[in-house]
This record gives sequence, C-alpha cells and structure tokens, in this order.
Amino acid sequence: MKSVLLLIHADVGQEARLRTALDLVRALQGHLVCLEVVAFPTRARDVTGMAADLILTKECHAAADNRRLLEVRLAREDIVWTWIDTAGAVADCLLREAGLADLIVVNCKRDHWLSTDPRAAAATLALKARCPVVATPDHVRGLDPTGPVVVGWDGSAPIMATLRAAAPLLKLSRQVRLVTVGEGQGVGPEAAALYLERHGVAVQVTCCAALGQDPDAVLLRICAEDKAVYCLIGAYGHGRLSEDLFGGVTRRMLDAAVLPLVLGH
Repeated sequence: MKSVLLLIHADVGQEARLRTALDLVRALQGHLVCLEVVAFPTRARDVTGMAADLILTKECHAAADNRRLLEVRLAREDIVWTWIDTAGAVADCLLREAGLADLIVVNCKRDHWLSTDPRAAAATLALKARCPVVATPDHVRGLDPTGPVVVGWDGSAPIMATLRAAAPLLKLSRQVRLVTVGEGQGVGPEAAALYLERHGVAVQVTCCAALGQDPDAVLLRICAEDKAVYCLIGAYGHGRLSEDLFGGVTRRMLDAAVLPLVLGH
C-alpha cells in the first residue's frame, strides 16, 4: 500500500484532504499522487457558450494559483510526490487515475443528483474504484494511522474486500475493534479477526445488539468511545440516481461522520 491518490481542488475541504493524505503517505512510506482537477460544467442544466468559457478560464486561473501555493508547501514536506493536471467531472478524473492507486483521499461528502460540488465524489469512487477510499470530513486536520480503529463488520463481500485491501493500513493501528451490530450475515467476525492476526494486526471483537438502533448510530457511538481515528466499512450500492447509490447505513455514515471513513466495495 504505497500509492495515495489525492484530489487537489481549491475548495473548503482541501486542507482536510491534504493533511490526511500527508499523514497516510508518511506512515506508509508511500508516494503521493496529487491530481488537480479543473471541474467545469458537465450537465445539461449548466451554462453554455461564452459564460461557460468564462467559468472555465476562471477555474484554470484558480487551479494555477492553487498549484503554485501547494508546490511550495509540498517541497517542505518529507515525502515523495508527483502532480497531474486534468479537467472534467471530479469522480471521472479520479477514476481514470485510480487504476494503480492503493488509496484515494476525498471528502466525506455524499453525491447528490445534479450536484456540482467537487467534494461530492465519495459514493461514485467507493462503488467503482478498485481500492479503498478515505473520505474525510472538512474539519479534520490529519489522521494518525497508529490510533484506534473501528471496523463495521457484517460479513458481506464489500467489507471483506475492503478489509483485505486495507490490511497494511490496519497493521499500523495499536487497536482494531471489529464491531458487529445485530446478527450480521455471511462470514463471522471471528474469521475476520483470524485473518487480520495472520497479517500482524491485534484485533478485538465486539458483538452488539441493535436494540432498535440503526447500525450506523451504534458504530459512531463506539467510534466516539474508542476515540477512533477512522472507521472502516463496506459500501453498498443500489438505484440509478446518484442520491440512491449508497444503502442506508453507508449513506447515513457519510452524512453524520465526524471522523474519516475508509470505504470500499
């Protein structure tokens, strides 16, 4: 797990993304791939003609200014990094570059139908990328990979795939708790714990009764109790519209999370 793909765009979530990615790259002794995306209008309802050209020109100038500032900053960081400039829809641009990425860092903001917010790419990436997505809330200022981690385990294919892919990251944590809410399905948490232990990960298993609560509420409560640095969950997709991409638990986790989420499908 060496290649970290980071969305670069001058928005309110950039500082959270950047600090999180820097912490991950240092901990993993990896390589940071900075993908700066000029997000231009792509939907039929958006402006066209001269107005669109003016918007695109303004975005290009802002991107150039952003790059100059960040290159000065990155030159002072003790990491290896490269820079790629591109333009288009944010999720599409990230997916094009994600084929050889081990992690993708974006913001903890859910896609909405007809949304033009460049931060709203987590759902599409989590469901289509072949590597885990780190979705971080805008207020977060870094991620300590050695801190406690909570894994929402339900035995499904998405969580198994995400757990396997993220095993090198989980190995850095001093405490990993696998949490099953309710009866779960598929493979039990004990099997997952044995898998992680083979990879040198110390694991605790906690099985909670739902007691009328949604699983996401239980997971977030345990994250708060453990002072978790991130929560790892599987991403579920259904429906044809963007706001329906995620199932209920994942959707509510993205909306309510106050800590980074590691998502995969």
